[in-house]
Amino acid sequence: MIARSAPMRPSYDLGQRPAVLATHRVDRWLLGALGLLVALGLLLVLDASFFVGAEMYGDPYAIARRQLGFAMVAIAEAALLTRVRSDVFRKLAYPSLILVLLLLAVVLIPEIGQVRNGARRWIAVGSMAFQPSELAKVAMVLYLAHSLARKEKRMGSFSYGVAPHLIVAALPAGLLLLEPDFGTAGLLVALVFAMLFVGGARLSHLAGLVLLVVPPAFWLVWSSTYRWNRVVGFLDPFADPRGNGFQLVQSFLAFGNGGVTGVGLGAGKQKLFWIPEGHTDFIFALLGESLGLLGAVFVLCCFGMIAFRGFAVAARSLDRFSSLLAFGVTFLLVAQAVLNIAVVLGVVPTKGMPLPLLSYGGSSMLTTGLLVGILLSLSRETR
Repeated sequence: MIARSAPMRPSYDLGQRPAVLATHRVDRWLLGALGLLVALGLLLVLDASFFVGAEMYGDPYAIARRQLGFAMVAIAEAALLTRVRSDVFRKLAYPSLILVLLLLAVVLIPEIGQVRNGARRWIAVGSMAFQPSELAKVAMVLYLAHSLARKEKRMGSFSYGVAPHLIVAALPAGLLLLEPDFGTAGLLVALVFAMLFVGGARLSHLAGLVLLVVPPAFWLVWSSTYRWNRVVGFLDPFADPRGNGFQLVQSFLAFGNGGVTGVGLGAGKQKLFWIPEGHTDFIFALLGESLGLLGAVFVLCCFGMIAFRGFAVAARSLDRFSSLLAFGVTFLLVAQAVLNIAVVLGVVPTKGMPLPLLSYGGSSMLTTGLLVGILLSLSRETR
């Protein structure tokens, strides 16, 4: 008897597409989890922003209407991108990176970039404003997937497989620190390390880089008064409950009020100006009050499903680029969610970062729509 060998995964040249392209439907489990989060997010923003909208705009539904508009555009983006082949995404790797670097530089020009809460991160377009830092996530994941796939066989070399990616990543990260936007810069660094790891870089190289990155990262926190105050407030928020620890203490109170089943949508008290940025960065705390532990677990399960199905898409992709791109997109969606939830629960120091698909924000929602569309498109091209 001749033993049958296990099927070999096909390999392709850099610009070559598979001879037979799978055209499955998009992953329904992935689509379902994403759709549930968008729907829940719209309800939460409506609930959380009712009084804020009335105070700021004289219309309690103003913020919710804008979020609905952002969500509709994001859904349209995702729907269009599901019809795009992965080789088109590969062609956009370098143009998108160049465009983002230009935008990150332009936003630092005083006459163009808008300052909010002490940071110059926004570019005005008519009555709207967007953050180039959000687009940096998409550009970096496209670039890394393309470059790592191209250098697959030489990733063991630090000078060829690791150093060039670090140099390129340092450009947007450095521009982000000038805004300043420490959170997004840190997320991009984490993305680079994660994709280098799955891309085949040596563990010894990555471990050495971690040792080099930690000291300057600590200095960036220690040398900035507002960042250091956030660390102090995180370590003991009840030591200064009306100052540095105010937001975190109010977050804890929201979860305490919610209990297991929550007080119900519309009945929460913390949205009455007790939690700053409640409809944006701390919307998970208001969810905990309104829907309780069960609601929080439901959201965690949805992101868990996105992680499971997204990484499955990466494992079943037909070529190296698609696999790396699916991994990177999934990592961005899940890592940002984990970081936001960790901040709200007091696991890590407070950092302004929206919860994907749930928090209010046009730039975040539209960028998430791009990432979701890419991932759903890649789910159609699997084995």
